[in-house]
Amino acid sequence: MAVAAAAAAGPVFWRRLLGLLPGRPGLAALLGRLSDRLGRNRDRQRRRSPWLLLAPLLSPAVPQVTSPPCCLCPEGVHRFQWIRNLVPEFGVSSSHVRVLSSPAEFFELMKVDCLEGTLEKSLQAKFPSNLKVSILLDFTRGSRGRKNSRTMLLPLLQRFPEQVRVSLFHTPHLRGLLRLLIPERFNETIGLQHIKVYLFDNSVILSGANLSDSYFTNRQDRYVFLQDCVEIADFFTELVDAVGDVSLQLQGDDTVQVVDGMVHPYKGDRAEYCKAANKRVMDVINSARTRQQMLHAQTFHGNSLLTQEDAAAAGDCRPAPDTWIYPLIQMKPFEIQIDEMVTETLLTEAERGAKIYLTTGYFNLTQAYMDLVLGTRAEYQILLASPEVNGFFGAKGVAGAIPAAYVHIERQFYSEVCSLGQQERVQLQEYWRRGWTFHAKGLWLYLAGSSLPCLTLIGSPNFGYRSVHRDLEAQIAIVTENQALQQQLHQEQEQLYLRSGVVSSATFEQPSRQVKLWVKMVTPLIKNFF
Repeated sequence: MAVAAAAAAGPVFWRRLLGLLPGRPGLAALLGRLSDRLGRNRDRQRRRSPWLLLAPLLSPAVPQVTSPPCCLCPEGVHRFQWIRNLVPEFGVSSSHVRVLSSPAEFFELMKVDCLEGTLEKSLQAKFPSNLKVSILLDFTRGSRGRKNSRTMLLPLLQRFPEQVRVSLFHTPHLRGLLRLLIPERFNETIGLQHIKVYLFDNSVILSGANLSDSYFTNRQDRYVFLQDCVEIADFFTELVDAVGDVSLQLQGDDTVQVVDGMVHPYKGDRAEYCKAANKRVMDVINSARTRQQMLHAQTFHGNSLLTQEDAAAAGDCRPAPDTWIYPLIQMKPFEIQIDEMVTETLLTEAERGAKIYLTTGYFNLTQAYMDLVLGTRAEYQILLASPEVNGFFGAKGVAGAIPAAYVHIERQFYSEVCSLGQQERVQLQEYWRRGWTFHAKGLWLYLAGSSLPCLTLIGSPNFGYRSVHRDLEAQIAIVTENQALQQQLHQEQEQLYLRSGVVSSATFEQPSRQVKLWVKMVTPLIKNFF
């Protein structure tokens, strides 16, 4: 217990000490396996193991910054610059970042001229048009039912085969007999293309929202608009192209085929396919990272640094960056775990007095995330959907029991918070709004002593097992020193949390929180699939 207590009091010291030992990766893996087993045993024993206090040791160490610290960056941003050792760092002006707050605002921004009409005009133009439309969907979800995304897009693909590309990602884990036996909708639990990014020329929208009707009317999500951010738009265009290349290509006759030279995702060798997909995606991440490092060196550390007056005279009128964007990619089927690594490190490094607001539409945190929330020092306010605003509420068949399964998971976590005496530091809140559903996810980080957030994560991950292990996910970390943008992020967080109530033991006495015995028994078996 002396070692465990010391680890809880000084995780940075112990992680560095562990780094001095030979064979650290193997030791970390061993500790990870022990933690998983202890976690499973804890569910059966209904008590938390003292090994929880070693949680900070089990997360990846913060990568060491190899480049000299930028003297133009404030001290508050220095602590996050390690992220650029993993992914490209994009410096932008906060004036190019706009936080949206409602489905209606999202819809107004997404409204563009009819896509078919735009393509028609491009064909009629006197000069050759370079207009291209690339759509990346999930194969199983996009093919569900007779009327689906495939049937909707076929006419567009048939009319403009040279300008429109529709790619359907098929998880390599859904194959063989499993693929034949699992029915529609349930097959989506094996793995999805879950990234939600919308690109228009040089602008990008990152969100957790899909493009179905409810997301434009009464389904609450999060959205950020990056306007005229060329390098970021280029990166996500290349990422969509990369995932598209390892996906099935929709043809005009509603058949699909693989890109020439690519391994088939479910007919070919799985290991070979995943290796090729890893290389294709990591090439995009690494090449963009190299480009941005060179740009950063030229801008801030080059010997021939131009003054702002010289830059303006040369035609570069861009303001100096006060905001940094880091794309975080998670594709565990391809052994890409960047988002998981960054998220765990952020949770580990949050100091005493810091506040983390974490929200998810589906409360089913991974064991590692739960251990870090319960075993580290920051204050947490976790926002989740009440059963009535869960997207599965009122569904027919087995799906109708999913909200009750989330209530069961929530109650187990709340019991652990109480058993550890952490009710003041870790607080659960439930979102409720009549006639609405809740799908928002992400986090806001407030440093100790600050009333405004300096960092947010926004995108598609839900912090659950599927997000980490099964689906393809992408979000961005936004780090800003600009007070106006920090205020936007703060207002976004406040608007979401104002529509919530604090969870207490009385919450689970309500009739709507009563969980049937069969749901309690089945939940441990299926929680990794939703």
